[in-house]
Amino acid sequence: GGKGLFVKELETALEEGRADLAVHSLKDVPMELPAGFALACVMDREDPRDAWVSPHCAGLADLPPGAVVGTSSLRRLVLLREALAALGRSDVRIEPLRGNLDTRLRKLDEGQYAGIVLAAAGLKRLGLGARIRQVFETNTMLPAAGQGALGIEIRAGRPELVDALAPLAHARTWLAVSAERAVSRAMGGSCSMPLAAHATLDAAGILTIQAAWGDPDQPAPLVLARAQAVVADNTQAAALGEQVAAQLRQGGAR
Repeated sequence: GGKGLFVKELETALEEGRADLAVHSLKDVPMELPAGFALACVMDREDPRDAWVSPHCAGLADLPPGAVVGTSSLRRLVLLREALAALGRSDVRIEPLRGNLDTRLRKLDEGQYAGIVLAAAGLKRLGLGARIRQVFETNTMLPAAGQGALGIEIRAGRPELVDALAPLAHARTWLAVSAERAVSRAMGGSCSMPLAAHATLDAAGILTIQAAWGDPDQPAPLVLARAQAVVADNTQAAALGEQVAAQLRQGGAR
C-alpha cells in the first residue's frame, strides 16, 4: 500500500492503454520509474512549503500545554521536533495522522489534534487555502523532494506525447526537482524517509539545494547539507543533488 500503490494503479492504466497520461504529485512518485515509463513533463511549481492548519492556534508557539500535533510524514516529524525544541516545548506530542485530505481535516475539526501540518500546494489546489493559518518558511520546515510540483508520466516511446506536452513543461522547476529527487534517490529512493530536499534556481542559473535528515527514533540534531552550482540541464542538477546526499551520509544520515 502507501503512496506507491496509487502511482502503480495509474501506471497500470498507462500500460493497458486505458490512459495516455498520468498526472502525479512528484513528491509521491518513486525515484526510479519502472522500465517502459518516462517522465515527460514537469509543470510550473505551486507553493512547495508546508502549511500549519489549526482552528485555534496561529502557530507552534501558541499551542496549549500538552497539545497534540498531527502529521503523516517522518520528515515533518523530525523537523517539527526540532522546531518545538527550539521553542522549549517538550510537552507537545507529535502523533500520526492518516487518511486523505478531507479525513485529516475532519480529525482536526473533531478536536483530535490542536494543529496539523499539510502541504500548502494540496490545500491551495483544492480551494482550501483559507484553512492555512501559517506557511512555514523553508528555514524552519524544509520541503520534501518534489513537493508542490506536478509531473506527467507516459509510456516510453511516445515522442508525439512529449511534443504535445512541451508547452506545459517548466524548465526551472524541472531543474530544481531533478536535484531534489537525486538526493532522495541516492539516499534510498523512498518518499517515506525522514528526508527533506529543496532547491531554488536564481536568475543567473545558480541552483542552490539544501537537504536535512533526522532520526525519527531518537532526538538528535538534524544532519544538514547544502550545495550550489551553475547548472544547464537536468543531468547537472542531479549531480549536484548527489553531492548533497554524499554530504548527508558523511554527516551520519542513513
